[in-house]
Amino acid sequence: MLDKVEAARRPGISDAEWQVRVDLAACYRLVDLQGWSDMVSTHISARVPGPEHHFLINPHGMLFDEITASSLVKVDLDGKMVEPSEHGVNPAGFVIHSAIHMARPDALFALHTHTAAGVGVASQRDGLLPITQQALAIMGDVAYHGFEGPALRLDERARIVADLGDKRILFLRNHGLLTVGRTAAEAFMAMYRAERACRFQLAFQQAGAALSPIPADIQESTAARGRKAFWGGGALDPNRLEWPALLRRLARIDPSYKT
Repeated sequence: MLDKVEAARRPGISDAEWQVRVDLAACYRLVDLQGWSDMVSTHISARVPGPEHHFLINPHGMLFDEITASSLVKVDLDGKMVEPSEHGVNPAGFVIHSAIHMARPDALFALHTHTAAGVGVASQRDGLLPITQQALAIMGDVAYHGFEGPALRLDERARIVADLGDKRILFLRNHGLLTVGRTAAEAFMAMYRAERACRFQLAFQQAGAALSPIPADIQESTAARGRKAFWGGGALDPNRLEWPALLRRLARIDPSYKT
């Protein structure tokens, strides 16, 4: 596998960029394993290290379980290809991800999904409800962006980043979820937690049972603990805990994402 990895790495790609490519390709494979992919219709991106403001995104037309480090497409903030590729870029993917990478220097990775649970909650008037531990753990990092049709207009970028603010999880109304992070681990685990919170909310709503309400002070303290624990080297930092375990899983299943 090491020989294959070295053969796949094109001349001129720095060690730092190659590591970002490998992490991003791993994220695509993990999203597919979780069942969050939507054929070729969603996207994950990563900022390329350096001053050029380039970012990497999936080649439009490839399934997530096909993505490798070397197949990722590099574009600039105007949507121009930085290097040759036989594939293009999803136009909506460019609008959404260029918005994030233009405005949030800390958001080096951005992940977008169209899951049944995510769209189900994003389409509800009240959005994510503070009714489960899973929801409260992320409530302090959730924002909302109103639906404007398919994300194809460049002027929507300003509104996306304004609505996201300094949060890490954006509910795209009637559309899906978007998460950001300084690393692939943070973006992926933010999506994992958001997805589970949405699934649990839908499960409760479908049951039709009476709610066991959580007192307001417990809601506030749980949300504050979640924001502190999951980010910035907190006790549950995904870079230290889940991400290495997830990479071990990929190594057992199919390590070709590294090529």
